[in-house]
Amino acid sequence: MSPLRSVPRPLCAAMLAAFCGHVHAQPVAPAGDTALTLGQVVVSGTAGGPLEARRVLSSVDILPTERIERQVVNNNWELFGQVPGVMLTQFGQGTTSGKFSMRAFNGEGEINAVKLLIDGVPSNSNDGNMPYIDLAPRLDIDSIEVVRGTNDPRYGLHNIAGNANILTRSGGNYLLGRATVGSFATRELQAAAGIEKDGLAQNYAVSLQRTDGYRDHANAENGSFSGKWFFTPSGGTSRFGLIARHYTATADEAGYLTRAQARANPDQSPAHNATDEDRRQVSQFALQGESELAERLFWTGQIYLNNLDDRRFVKFSAGASQQERLVAETHTGAATTLTWRAGKTAIGDVSVMGGVDVEHQDNRSQRYNTLAQVRQTQTRNQQFDFDTTGAFVQAVIKPLAGLTLTPAFRADRITGSYTNQLTGRVYDVNDYGTIKQPKFSAVYALSDAASVYGNWGRSFQVGVGTASYKVNQNADLSPSINEGWEAGIKFRPVAWLDGRIAAWRQTASNEARRKLNDPANDAENIGQTRRQGIDLQLNARPTRQLGLWVSTALQRSKILQPDSSLPASLGKEIDHVPHLLYNAGADYQASDALRLSAWVNGQTSYYLERSNTTGKFGGYAHANLSAAYRVSPAVNLEVQVRNLFDRYSEYVWWDGAQSLHAPGTPRSVYGSVAVKF
Repeated sequence: MSPLRSVPRPLCAAMLAAFCGHVHAQPVAPAGDTALTLGQVVVSGTAGGPLEARRVLSSVDILPTERIERQVVNNNWELFGQVPGVMLTQFGQGTTSGKFSMRAFNGEGEINAVKLLIDGVPSNSNDGNMPYIDLAPRLDIDSIEVVRGTNDPRYGLHNIAGNANILTRSGGNYLLGRATVGSFATRELQAAAGIEKDGLAQNYAVSLQRTDGYRDHANAENGSFSGKWFFTPSGGTSRFGLIARHYTATADEAGYLTRAQARANPDQSPAHNATDEDRRQVSQFALQGESELAERLFWTGQIYLNNLDDRRFVKFSAGASQQERLVAETHTGAATTLTWRAGKTAIGDVSVMGGVDVEHQDNRSQRYNTLAQVRQTQTRNQQFDFDTTGAFVQAVIKPLAGLTLTPAFRADRITGSYTNQLTGRVYDVNDYGTIKQPKFSAVYALSDAASVYGNWGRSFQVGVGTASYKVNQNADLSPSINEGWEAGIKFRPVAWLDGRIAAWRQTASNEARRKLNDPANDAENIGQTRRQGIDLQLNARPTRQLGLWVSTALQRSKILQPDSSLPASLGKEIDHVPHLLYNAGADYQASDALRLSAWVNGQTSYYLERSNTTGKFGGYAHANLSAAYRVSPAVNLEVQVRNLFDRYSEYVWWDGAQSLHAPGTPRSVYGSVAVKF
């Protein structure tokens, strides 16, 4: 479990520093800390409390409040476009709007390689997708913490290429509001409030949004609510609380176009998609606690419940049948950690953190062939329990001045059963055994201006859906082991400039992917794969008025040993993996009241399937502008232009016979009023 983000004021100084941190006006980080904050504000603090990812792990990026609250986006996954090395995939299909991915894993939904958390609560569906991501209203998000690579031992399932934790506001007294109107008849209202008194911290947030969409038959509306209630008993060394969140959305689906249709009229929605739509409800509840048990011993714990209810009607092409897809999932789990800060020992300064987590999934999946939403035949009726149990231990050892060593070990086990309710057959889960994942990181501070670091670790992939169970084989399958390393340098040669350059590689022993349109909900093997790349990040503030940032990710993927079903994929690239991701921008404080911003983000094109024979698509470059004016200390006005030059972009996939295209968002303009009390 991730340490809780912040605690009320009465906590003791050590705990307060560990959880809340201190804010500095310039990029400041202790020597040997390799986390980068994207922007002007960074959190730091004295050593105390549970071990934080940004202090322990060696490839961490933090997106702060200032870079989140002023973004105009329809879905929270779009916020991750500001994080270096993160790829956005825009499907543009109702509630299936898009997702983010990283480390050269694509966003197709076939391999979902990122563990998502909200305030430390696991928030993936069974297949690793992220329907829970919009549970946190954007005005309530305090920061986003992204950990890349295979060396984080805190999480097991879906933590293949890394994890992302959305951290919301906690404590404080405030009242915030934001109203936005703009292109495509977009209207959004957000409000957030914090009330803290006599040891009780209350935080509330709500968001309502409606839009006609940038294509025909793309109307959507959604709403979300979040409430947090945390109590700190007298003495201030513990905190306990409840989190409750709910999100509901209804959206039409514009559908996919042929290449000719997309070029002729990208705004159109084909007639065969006229009754396609999705209705989604997700809820999350969590009880969390933390306590300083002794002077150097800290505990955290949580129990949680996630619920997903999704009903989608979708027709992918004119020749295909419309499908009704029903998903109902209830996940319950618990996690606990202990942190012991031993202090000075014979081998140096030592801290140890260990934890245990469990999760039970009750998943139901049904599909029907339909005609204008009228059921014709049922093609799927599945119920499957999927249970995980994991444990980890991690030590932070500082044997020499400037040197930090972090050995870690994690182990997971999978249990469960699957019932095909169309046939009555029951299947056992694959016995994957104990999935062992050793990990190691090292950081050495060459000086106050530079630190070198390296990490190595293993993560794992197991089947999702019915691919986890012994349906078509007698012998048990082994998990696919992902082994990865990273080596880099973080530098701050002058007070106003910091950055990171790193090289990384990740290999998978026997990668598999979901068959997205398979009635059996099964998977297929890809084979042995390799992903590698180079990341470059720079943040600069050469003057008090000007802030600059740039990041690029060069990446390559390769199928080293293909599955026998597709031998032609030997040596080819994995589909939907662009070679280059980039973003760059500038903020200029023209006066005390006026702030101007400009940024560009983009990627190169990608292959559509593993034989690499159907062409490359998907490259784009978008320029964006915003201007914000502070009318008074409590009121801000902002205008934002996205895709300034109206550059065409699209998501493209291959259905086995043709490419299908989903045009991206054209130029759009939004105006916002934000109030803060």
